[in-house]
Amino acid sequence: MAVILRVFRIVLRSYPKRALISLLMAVACTSLVLVVPTVTERFINEVIGQRRSDLLIPTVLLGVGSIFVQQVLFTLRTYANNALEQRLTHDVRSSLYNKLQRLPIKWFDSNSSGEVMSRVADDVPAMDRMVVETIDQTIPAILQFNIILVWMLTKSWELTLVTLIPLPFIAVITTRYSKKAEPRWKESSEAGAALNALLHDNLAGIRQIKAYTVEPEALSRFDVASRNVGEKHMRVMKGQAIVWPVVSLLAQSGIILMIAYGSWAVLQGKMLPGTIGAFLIAWGLFFAPISQINSLTQLYVRGSVSARRVFDIHDLPDEANLTEGERPDSFSGAVRFRDVSFGYTEDSPAVCDLNLEVFPGQTIALVGPTGAGKSTILNLLTRFYEADHGTIELDGIDISKLSKEWLRGNTGFVTQESFLFNTTIRENLLFAKEGSSDDELWKALEAANAAAFVKALPEGLDTIAGERGGRFSGGERQRLSIARALLKNPPLLLLDEATSALDNRTERLVQQALDSLRSDRTCFVIAHRLTTVEKADLICVLEKGRIVERGTHADLLALGGLYHRLCEGTSILE
Repeated sequence: MAVILRVFRIVLRSYPKRALISLLMAVACTSLVLVVPTVTERFINEVIGQRRSDLLIPTVLLGVGSIFVQQVLFTLRTYANNALEQRLTHDVRSSLYNKLQRLPIKWFDSNSSGEVMSRVADDVPAMDRMVVETIDQTIPAILQFNIILVWMLTKSWELTLVTLIPLPFIAVITTRYSKKAEPRWKESSEAGAALNALLHDNLAGIRQIKAYTVEPEALSRFDVASRNVGEKHMRVMKGQAIVWPVVSLLAQSGIILMIAYGSWAVLQGKMLPGTIGAFLIAWGLFFAPISQINSLTQLYVRGSVSARRVFDIHDLPDEANLTEGERPDSFSGAVRFRDVSFGYTEDSPAVCDLNLEVFPGQTIALVGPTGAGKSTILNLLTRFYEADHGTIELDGIDISKLSKEWLRGNTGFVTQESFLFNTTIRENLLFAKEGSSDDELWKALEAANAAAFVKALPEGLDTIAGERGGRFSGGERQRLSIARALLKNPPLLLLDEATSALDNRTERLVQQALDSLRSDRTCFVIAHRLTTVEKADLICVLEKGRIVERGTHADLLALGGLYHRLCEGTSILE
């Protein structure tokens, strides 16, 4: 109930007028339910019983006119409710997506993309549908139930009591079912989210699945997850298949009891036949809300489960200092690590007691075996992860005091993944510097040696990159990523194997562009290619998270240590 009330507070806070108008139309529409039983009673008792043919046309006009008004209100209400639902779904989805962007990278490491997508795509609409159906169905149903009940009591309290005999039994059954249904709906929802997560992973890794010819194994895992969804859903359906026929049996038994007692009352002269006819119509209207218990119970149980999954994300703490913190007017590029240690897990440190001072404009190359901690250093510099111990300073300011938004805005980051969004080349570049002219875009592409192949495309800058840049080769994606960093023109540049996917000729051309880019800014370079690191001002050799050697290319070769062994006989540092 607390979750449901929280959802309604969101609606009332965001759209109070729309919710009120929709509710008033629902009340007005529901209030007209008495017209049909009243007209039926009048036809039987007066028009037929008293042979009042003069009342025939007025009674018909009253009934048809009231039904017309009711349907007009129903049409307007349906439109208003759908408009409210779409606005609400958009707002909650946008809010949830905004929240996801404010969460730390570490959270995404332990939550699959498919699971997150399920919450945004499936849980938000289920949560909002609960609100709209409350206004559209639940409140009118409660109102209709009470209106018909009062009307029946005014006509015959004895006949009404007979009609109500099944209600206590129905209430007990539905209450017990609702308590058991919620955990079942939760299991069903979680199974569906797990299936979405598996599907997302398999589609993202379809090349690997095909390359290793593990299609049967992938299909087997998908079959298991899909069957689990079916089994969990059938647990929900099993309960419904048993409960609601019983509820229907009890409810319809009431009509037999009502007709039997009414017939006896008419035979005794205590009741007119028209009253039984009116009660027959009223019975359908009276038990119609009860027949909705099945769908409404499912709606509320599923909606509350979905709302809880949405709020679980909303209630997470934001990434610290995302917008708060210091925003220096300038940044010269001085970087200093003081006794920095960090581990992705508590028992496995990735960086240990790192001490490093970098002066403005210097290029620092980070080399070492796989898993030595090179990429972790760049992740700490951008504060994708926070150091467990020690401090990192930029121009003498503790990085933990800086706004992450400011920090990342002054940092260019080109990763080995070369990620491109599924939109145009122009929009991919504009992520770096919104509002850039086409001339600026082409200059960045020229500097990254990407202009030639982009010009050769039929749609040029308006070419769609495809999912994760799938329309381009690895080298083309990497050059476009470099062009994006060149366009940003930041004072701090981080290159995580930025030239790894380029052939030798293209690498030389891009290297010239990077040399020019690095000329007046601080740059951290991770590379396996010797040509990429040998011109660096300082080379740091890492092993097991520690700097074991540091110096220039010539100094480290003369030292004859790990760097010398990495370079010996090859141009690849690995």
